[in-house]
Amino acid sequence: MLGQKNSVYLITFVEHSSGCIVGWQLGKVRDEAVMQALVDTAPQAVWYYSDLWAGYWHVVYAPGTYTPMPDKSETFRVEGGNAELRRYLARLARRSRCFSRCVKALQRAIRLFVFAWNRRQLYRRRFPRYPAHLRDFVCP
Repeated sequence: MLGQKNSVYLITFVEHSSGCIVGWQLGKVRDEAVMQALVDTAPQAVWYYSDLWAGYWHVVYAPGTYTPMPDKSETFRVEGGNAELRRYLARLARRSRCFSRCVKALQRAIRLFVFAWNRRQLYRRRFPRYPAHLRDFVCP
């Protein structure tokens, strides 16, 4: 959530084996409509895992299977990606100090982060012993 007056929620979908962010959505509220839009635009999956937020129950996950997780056993990848987003994008870190006044600027920053993050994740899968800093994957 960002800002006090103009709160914006960021929801991400992460592919489990690679750790790539395959979908993300910004919304003024965290509701079923925002989640359904994300599920509809992201690549289809066989399994969908989430925390126990009640809104996930009303989303249609066809043809996949939805499984809510009371622990972090299957959601650690998305939680890790969200932690990295907060680390690299200060506007997502603390509401009291850094927040986005312009949603377009936030969307652009997230789009750039996802581009670099996914390139790095695929590189790390291919070359696990080589160092890979996120800044090295910003430019194509």
